[in-house]
Amino acid sequence: MPEPGKKPVSAFSKKPRSMEVAAGSPAVFEAETERTGVKVRWQRGGSDISASDKFGLAAEGTRHTLTVRDVGPADQGSYAVIAGSSKVKFDLKVTEAEKPEPKPEPVPVPAPAEAPGLPGEAPASATEVEGGSPSPEGSSSAAANGPGAPDDPIGLFVTRPQDGEVTVGGSITFSARVAGASLLKPPTVKWFKGKWVDLSSKAGQHLQLHDSYDRASKIYLFELHITDAQATLAGGYRCEVSTKDKFDSCNFNLTVHEAIGPGDLDLRSAFRRTSLAGGARRTSDSNEDAGILDFSSLLKKSSSFRTPRDSKLEAPAEEDVWEILRQAPPSEYERIAFQHGVTDLRGMLKRLKGMKRDEKKSTAFQKKLQPAYQVSKGHKIRLTVELADPDAEVKWLKNGQEIQMSGSKYIFESNGTKRTLTISQCSLADDAAYQCVVGGEKCSTELFVKEPPVLITRPLEDQLVMVGQRVEFECEVSEEGAQVKWLKDGVELTREETFKYRFKKDGRKHHLIINEATLEDAGHYALRTSGGQALAELIVQEKKLEVYQSIADLTVGAKDQAVFKCEVSDENVRGVWLKNGKELVPDSRIKVSHIGRVHKLTIDDVTPADEADYSFVPEGFACNLSAKLHFMEVKIDFVPRQEPPKIHLDCPGRKTDTIVVVAGNKLRLDVPISGDPAPTVIWQKAATSGKEVPAGPAPDAPGDAGASDEWVFDKKLLCETEGRVRVETTKDRSILTVEGAEKEDEGVYTVTVKNPVGEDQVNLTVKVIDVPDAPAAPKISNVGEDSCTVQWEPPAYDGGQPVLGYILERKKKKSYRWMRLNFDLLRDLSHEARRMIEGVVYEMRVYAVNAIGMSRPSPASQPFMPVGPPSEPTHLVVEDISDTTVSLKWRPPEREGAGGLDGYSVEYCQEGGSEWVAALQGLTERTSLLVKDLPTGARLLFRVRAHNVAGPGAPATTKEPVTVQEILQRPRLQLPRHLRQTIQRRVGEPVNLLIPFQGKPRPQVTWTKDGQPLAAQEVNTRNSPTDTILFIRAARRAHSGTYQVTLRIESMEDKATLLLQVVDKPSPPLDLQVTEAWGFNVALEWKPPQDDGNTEICGYTVQKADKKTMEWFTVLEHYRRTHCVVSELIIGNSYYFRVFSHNMVGPSDKAAITKEPVVIPKTGTTYEPPIYKALDFTEAPSFTRPLVNRSVVAGYNAVLCCAVRGSPQPKISWFKNGLDLRGDARFRMFSKQGVLTLEIRKPCPFDGGVYVCKAINLQGEARCECRVEVRVPQ
Repeated sequence: MPEPGKKPVSAFSKKPRSMEVAAGSPAVFEAETERTGVKVRWQRGGSDISASDKFGLAAEGTRHTLTVRDVGPADQGSYAVIAGSSKVKFDLKVTEAEKPEPKPEPVPVPAPAEAPGLPGEAPASATEVEGGSPSPEGSSSAAANGPGAPDDPIGLFVTRPQDGEVTVGGSITFSARVAGASLLKPPTVKWFKGKWVDLSSKAGQHLQLHDSYDRASKIYLFELHITDAQATLAGGYRCEVSTKDKFDSCNFNLTVHEAIGPGDLDLRSAFRRTSLAGGARRTSDSNEDAGILDFSSLLKKSSSFRTPRDSKLEAPAEEDVWEILRQAPPSEYERIAFQHGVTDLRGMLKRLKGMKRDEKKSTAFQKKLQPAYQVSKGHKIRLTVELADPDAEVKWLKNGQEIQMSGSKYIFESNGTKRTLTISQCSLADDAAYQCVVGGEKCSTELFVKEPPVLITRPLEDQLVMVGQRVEFECEVSEEGAQVKWLKDGVELTREETFKYRFKKDGRKHHLIINEATLEDAGHYALRTSGGQALAELIVQEKKLEVYQSIADLTVGAKDQAVFKCEVSDENVRGVWLKNGKELVPDSRIKVSHIGRVHKLTIDDVTPADEADYSFVPEGFACNLSAKLHFMEVKIDFVPRQEPPKIHLDCPGRKTDTIVVVAGNKLRLDVPISGDPAPTVIWQKAATSGKEVPAGPAPDAPGDAGASDEWVFDKKLLCETEGRVRVETTKDRSILTVEGAEKEDEGVYTVTVKNPVGEDQVNLTVKVIDVPDAPAAPKISNVGEDSCTVQWEPPAYDGGQPVLGYILERKKKKSYRWMRLNFDLLRDLSHEARRMIEGVVYEMRVYAVNAIGMSRPSPASQPFMPVGPPSEPTHLVVEDISDTTVSLKWRPPEREGAGGLDGYSVEYCQEGGSEWVAALQGLTERTSLLVKDLPTGARLLFRVRAHNVAGPGAPATTKEPVTVQEILQRPRLQLPRHLRQTIQRRVGEPVNLLIPFQGKPRPQVTWTKDGQPLAAQEVNTRNSPTDTILFIRAARRAHSGTYQVTLRIESMEDKATLLLQVVDKPSPPLDLQVTEAWGFNVALEWKPPQDDGNTEICGYTVQKADKKTMEWFTVLEHYRRTHCVVSELIIGNSYYFRVFSHNMVGPSDKAAITKEPVVIPKTGTTYEPPIYKALDFTEAPSFTRPLVNRSVVAGYNAVLCCAVRGSPQPKISWFKNGLDLRGDARFRMFSKQGVLTLEIRKPCPFDGGVYVCKAINLQGEARCECRVEVRVPQ
């Protein structure tokens, strides 16, 4: 905020006061300003008041008067007077005047145009009607707060909108006032026509919605303004207001009267029902612009009826209301009933329903479209009809044009007799009339597309600028390209005013720019959207120019140089130098310079003609800096005279009054002296120790021969041209000048004059007064949801004048604009600030004010957020207890406040005690805490508080005291389900096995592998109070085995066993051989690999390659036998074959390859009979599929399988650990087609071991073996 200089805090010396005036009497408010020429503005409800028949404005010198003539209830409200940056508010309250008893008078016969408002009739509505002219076509007016609009003591309305009447072409305003003192947010108000038509979607040129807020009375004003009224606007309206937990509504009616010309004057019309004056005629104009609310296009058109008017002034014929209702659509019932005075709508509808039963029904439609539909923008709408003939063809029309199938915009559905038109993603282009045509019949409807309200996401901010500065308001809304309105003091800023205002759109941001602000631009600016408005205040202050250094008087001799220099606050300010009031023209001897904020005038070779008054006048400011140039001539007296020196002061007893100077101003002590010869002048100032130190003679001091100018200033010898202190001495006076007086310049100055004849001495007391020092940073306390208490201390230095009061300012933390909270000075050292927004961070600062002016602002207070304290934490439980610790756990509170939580504090106390001890220093952000160093065996209560910027909330306390003592718990391992089976890992993969456990005190954990302790270099273990981890960075085959973990607490223990199997790729098969080749076929045979990778072999891959190309092609995949036949080979080619072995890890890295190529021979052309040899089919036994190791579950039957070949058929024997199994009934042996099977019935752990199968015939024997492991389920 700019420094206000030396202006008084308030521009008013006399302020207007609130008054209470009887209705019909005038009200006069007076205000007096501190000085004349101040521009004063009077306001009512935030809008400026101009002179009119109602208001009189007068100004005489410093006195300003506002006169409100013929005061009525509508004049009641809040007023304000503004001068500069000072604003004073006052209220006018109107009381009812005593009315004389009414006398019976004959009823006057009014003209038809005056029927809506009879002369002398008290206004009975909350509407405000603007006529436009006093002609018969003008409209009546009704006061907003008249007797007919009493305050509403129950609902949300303070004043409800009342019924109104208007002439065709006139204007009318309906007003609703809502009390906002108890509302945290502005209420939501909606205006409706009839039962469902939302007027916010029809706002335009002839229908406008306005709203405003009076901060003084805390009342919201909502207005519905209708201009150029048409007969179709007549009917019932509804106003709905809603808040977070309240709802209220009000119904009112609008009557539109037909404008009657002079030729149509009917004296008998005064005796008719007013509803027939113009309500029976309907007008329709299909060419009106989009902003006109034309309800005739909304409702289904019917034939117009016009009341016949007899040219001979005869009364119109009676109309049959029931006949009109039978011909009109249902949407017209409410309007017709209102025009003809039917009040029992329910009875009317019941009777009309009985009359329509005999009417002819539609032959094409069983169910038609509704008269109108409404849908929000971006949503979809379904129009459905039911037909009498399910095979009839249907056409859909939009504004008379047939709708064609195009994309997904329009969807036609047919379901039995139902026909549906679905319109997706409705836009404003879909707002039209739709028809469904079946044969020669059709039904019509109207679709209204409602745009969603545009919300304000970032509001406007108040601004304080100087005259001529650039102003830019910025507001952000919820949608890009949204239509918004800018208003100033409730008046819309149009595009025609772009020479003054500039409107800018940037996505969702909207800007209002004023390039050069003037005093007339001050006021309240608002940005209004369909979903709300943002309001900000612009304060424009007069541009001030501060003089940092003024020009000083100079005394120079002949041929010397004179330099006048001044410094102002604005470096862009230009100025003019004057000599004796005339502009000074620079030349070779006189030079003018302007560097930054310094303006300088230099005069070389001073002559007697240069002695004059010089002034510097800044352009654009009423400011004048002046000084005098004295020309000093050297004169020699040939006849010396002697006269003792004397100081001439105009004060009795040579005791001067204290000289008071305002800090920053020039201190000039002008002391007349006399003496011959010219005396020597010595200036002294009392030092801080109280001892005066005389100064020696100043070197090169100008003046007469024998005279010298000397002074001491705080024990520092200063030259005449140095710094801001200088002394000028002439023959008859000595002047001490201090530029920019400071507090250190305060004290007693001693002037001593000496010459050979004598001396004289005088003491001058100087007091420097200044604005107070800045107070210390204010302190914030008692922070509530929208208020706080601000406290501060007086400034350390009051500037030598008593402090008159204080000014308080606040700002949002992320903003740079400070807003004043009080226009009248605060006398106390505390203030309760209100009307703040919950959840917004604010800062406060304070100014001290004395008679000199306003101090610098204090440092900003600590940021604070208006927010209530949080509620108590929930679900506080004790999670764990030991001999010296207690672990607590809780959940966040249900209500945290808008600023969030700062943390939690935990306290405890002894059972039965009242002293709570903090469990930790400061706050914790976690919802759990381990309280340590507690006495063993103590019974303690614990409580937890939630803290936010508003302070601590209510505590949550444990229900029962907690005994600090360890609870013994047996050790128990909680082995996860996936670790109870064999754990398989591939070579190189990490192994990370986590096993949680329970037990108190903390149990001892031991790991072993195959009964031996673990090698720390290969396997790592990590233990915590609740789990243990076995970790291997890269698994190897050697890590396979049985691991056991043991949990021990004293004599109690628990164990768990884990089986780890580390698998790898298998080695290639062994002994790949070509056993036979015939025709296009080759038979291969091989043996299983030597290393199966610690897991079962799941199959083989057989590939072939032509010797010429050596490109390998896969012949068989996932082949499980150890012999195969490769077919479809090409005769004459040579082939190589190779075989890969597979397990669960993958194929072997290498393959078994045939050593020599196999040639497929070509057959001859001559047939040679085959020679059959006696073949020997005998063959020694061999296992084509050996046994594999198995791991079975105890209690479940297990089967061992292998395959054997041999001729003659070999004899099979099974052995277990060398024992023959033929005599054991628990084992069953089968042999079928060479497949041998051994079934172990319900094995137990003792059935584990090495099983051997032997095959013996006359050619030899063969055997294979495997290992069987029996696992016991846990």
